[in-house]
Amino acid sequence: MSDPTQPSAPDFATRDPNSPEFWDERFERHFMPWDQAGVPAAFHAFAERHRGAAVLIPGCGSAYEAVWLARQGNPVRAIDFSPAAVAAAREQLGPQHAQLVEQADFFTYEPPFTPAWIYERAFFCALPPARRADYVQRMAELLPPGAVLAGFFFFGATPKGPPFGIERGELDALLTPYFDLIEDEAVADSIAVFTGRERWLIWRRRA
Repeated sequence: MSDPTQPSAPDFATRDPNSPEFWDERFERHFMPWDQAGVPAAFHAFAERHRGAAVLIPGCGSAYEAVWLARQGNPVRAIDFSPAAVAAAREQLGPQHAQLVEQADFFTYEPPFTPAWIYERAFFCALPPARRADYVQRMAELLPPGAVLAGFFFFGATPKGPPFGIERGELDALLTPYFDLIEDEAVADSIAVFTGRERWLIWRRRA
């Protein structure tokens, strides 16, 4: 039986989420069930408490949060390895802030600042599980002691993805060698694809 919360996917040619073409095809055909078309409440509350802090947003998609941060005055860089996603983000940002979005691979990207926090929104769950250890290692390299990884994490086993859910114990085991969990909250404004299965977490980089 099909899941009524999941939109029916078109017949895509590209099936490998490690490939930029996978994401290009979905943006170009406007199949983006992960796209909230706005700024989540937990992000809004956290960002307001951290005005002026430099933020990196990997796998930024349409980059609504980057727009919000730029207007608030935070230094921000939003990156995606999909050209179509970058085009969508630059359209959201407009000419004034379009330069804040870059086409780049998170695993090799060097931001123009040291991030005070990195925002996680549907990037970790977009990665095939085999890349999870690489994700954590790169986060640990980019964030100095005291800086934070803040965002939404999608839980529970999924037969296929993306999004690829993760069991809570596995996420904790991946992150705790480098990070301490300092905030853990339920999410009240999830979009359909994440409803009931995500939490807002803040992980602080250990010294």
